[in-house]
Parts: sequence; structure tokens; C-alpha cells
Amino acid sequence: MTHLPHLITDLGLILGAAGITTLLFKKLKQPLVLGYIIAGLLVGPHVALFPTIIELENINIWAEIGVIFLLFSLGLEFSFKKLVKVGGASSVMALIEVVVMLLLGYLTGKILGWSTMDSIFLGGILSISSTTIIIRAFDELGVKTQRFAGLVFGVLIVEDLVAILLMVLLSTLAVSQQFAGSEMLAAVLKLAFFLLLWFLGGIFLIPTFLRKASKLMNDETLLIVSLALCLLMVILAAQAGFSPALGAFIMGSILAETTKAEKIEHLVASVKDLFGAIFFVSVGILIDRQ
Repeated sequence: MTHLPHLITDLGLILGAAGITTLLFKKLKQPLVLGYIIAGLLVGPHVALFPTIIELENINIWAEIGVIFLLFSLGLEFSFKKLVKVGGASSVMALIEVVVMLLLGYLTGKILGWSTMDSIFLGGILSISSTTIIIRAFDELGVKTQRFAGLVFGVLIVEDLVAILLMVLLSTLAVSQQFAGSEMLAAVLKLAFFLLLWFLGGIFLIPTFLRKASKLMNDETLLIVSLALCLLMVILAAQAGFSPALGAFIMGSILAETTKAEKIEHLVASVKDLFGAIFFVSVGILIDRQ
């Protein structure tokens, strides 16, 4: 008998559960995200009534891929120019939100009797929103094209940038119990370099490349080139110490400035839906009841 790799078995189980919950929650007129998460709980290791995922370590990989393609798709709809347009308002809103949630988290931790460091980390956790959940919710509600959604997405991206600095600051505080100014400065400089690369790539490099190569590209090659560019930016972001999802969003926003933006968005839609479903089911699988 031919041995089937656990990776394929687990993927079949994930997609099967996702397909059933999609139909059920569509019938009940409920958010599909909730259905995906419940499906993940049912096929996860904590419920014995249904077949269970075999290799949980692979689920983290599927979830990471799902986040990458969700943020890449968001970038295709939220171009660099749009981000600059709402950048001022989004930055102010994001900074206010981060500061307020940091303070509330810190005060809550102290009220609960937690240590100062634990209270600071609680504030840091509360100050960062779940970009993927909000994207999916807006998509299902059909409000992604409205103006307020652009402001919300701008806030989420600024929050992701602030999260990078927070991770550097909090990790150094936790280890050395003191503020490491040099490491924070290095993080800020790397972030500035990355944003400069984003600007140059979005205005000059990638649009010029696609324009000159347009005669050589059909749908297949355009899809492959687009996903390759996405993953190359993901690798670059990870090597620089940033979130892979941030790199995916940046490449999506760069491609949104090109003449092929609508075509790429159409081609990538199926990939996004597939891995988006896998991501949300994975969230349910990774929930620990304890």
C-alpha cells in the first residue's frame, strides 16, 4: 500500500473541515472566520470526536503562508499612494491607540498584582491589533473599498511598524532590565532603510520591470512572477528582522502601483482564498484549551 505523507493528509483534513463549515455558516448567514476557527477546534488535538491533525508543527507553516498571502492581497488593494494619502491621520490614530492600550494594559497588570515587566508586556500585547482578522471581517462585510477602511488599514500598518520597535524595546528590557538605546537606534535605521526601499521599489524599479516585460507575460507567468516577488520581499523582511507579513504587504502595495495591478489581484484571489482558509482553520487548531 502506498504511504501518503502526513502533510497531504493534514491538508485534506483542513480543507475538508473548511469546506463543510463554509457551507454551513453561509446557510446560517454567520461570519466564515468563526466557522473556520470552529472547524480548526474540531480537527485539532483537543477534540476526539473527529479525525485529528497528525503533525501540528506543520500547521504553523500553513498559518504563516496564509498570513503572507492575506497581507499580499491587502497590499494589492491598498497602494503606496493610498497609504501616503492617509498616512498622517493613520499615524496619529495608531500612536494614540498604542499609547492608550499600553497604559491600560500596564494598569490592569498592576491591579492584578503582576510584576512591572509582565504588566508592560500585557500593554504591548493589547496595543497591537490582528490585521488578518480585520481584513477578513471587512471583506465579508463588503466595506474594504470605503474611505474609513483605508484609514483603518493605514492604522494597522503603522501598528505593525510600531510593533517592530516595541519588540526590540521590550525584549532588551526583559533581558537586561535597562533601555538599550543602541539597539533601538539600529532598529529605527533598519526600518527607515526598509521604507526607503519600499518607496524606490514602488515608484521606479518594479513598475519599470513589469512594463518592459509585459509583452513576455501571459497569466501564468504574471502569477508566478508576482508570487516570486512577494516571497523575495518576505525573505528580505525576515532577514532584516521584520515580520514576513509586513514584507508581503509592502510588495503587494508596490505591485498595486503598476499597470498590471488589477490583473495580478484577479490572479492572486484564488491563492489568497485557499491559504486564507487554511490560516483561519490553523488558528482554531492551535488554540490550547488550557
